[in-house]
Amino acid sequence: MKTTALALHSVSKSFGALQALDGVTLAVAAGERRALIGPNGAGKTTLFQIMSGLLSPTTGRVELFGSNVTHCPIHQRVALGLARTFQITNLFANLSVEQNVVLALQGLGRTKFNLFCPVSRERSLFVRAGALLEEWQLSERRASLVRELSHGEQRALEILLAVCQHPKLLLLDEPTAGLSPAETLAAATLVRRLPREMAIVIIEHDMDVAFSLCETVTVLHAGKMLATGEADAVRSDPIVRSIYLGPT
Repeated sequence: MKTTALALHSVSKSFGALQALDGVTLAVAAGERRALIGPNGAGKTTLFQIMSGLLSPTTGRVELFGSNVTHCPIHQRVALGLARTFQITNLFANLSVEQNVVLALQGLGRTKFNLFCPVSRERSLFVRAGALLEEWQLSERRASLVRELSHGEQRALEILLAVCQHPKLLLLDEPTAGLSPAETLAAATLVRRLPREMAIVIIEHDMDVAFSLCETVTVLHAGKMLATGEADAVRSDPIVRSIYLGPT
């Protein structure tokens, strides 16, 4: 029996009179690939914020690997094995690609508490960063400033920074948003190559990408769960098709 990586129990969220989420219950198993889809305003981003700790639910409970994290801050969830990316790329634009990776790696080790030792002395960090950049086909851009990268390259780098934390659960927020068809294909390939033991929850606007990457899909509509299940079953659900996917 697989361990449950993430569980939401009757999660609701209100912003004044606005009911953004209404009684959402779902469970994501270890190693599962889950797509979270729905029209604009369905509550997807709010749900991601609650999963990651940026927001607390108005009612309900959030569990991460069996621990109640409903009101736990982000760093405690990261310590339990959570990582995420954002719809708007969240990188150090004025640092190089290599420096971004080194800082991410440094944040995982005890050297992050040493304020008096220049990071340039930590050669092992640069060796590990070089190996990761080679693996992710970014080694030729290691000296480039992040702001000089294409949007697709920035997406790849952000996923790399999340994955180098060795998370057990990765939340990907619109990983292909704003990408060209070629960049979308490259980003999907990167996600597909991630370790199978890592659970992944993806908010994705591109339905072809969502259904190709994930074996299970949850559909939100007006803050409520409309459908959840195997990708093929959800794709063919007449209510889902009429409300979100449209005629096929």
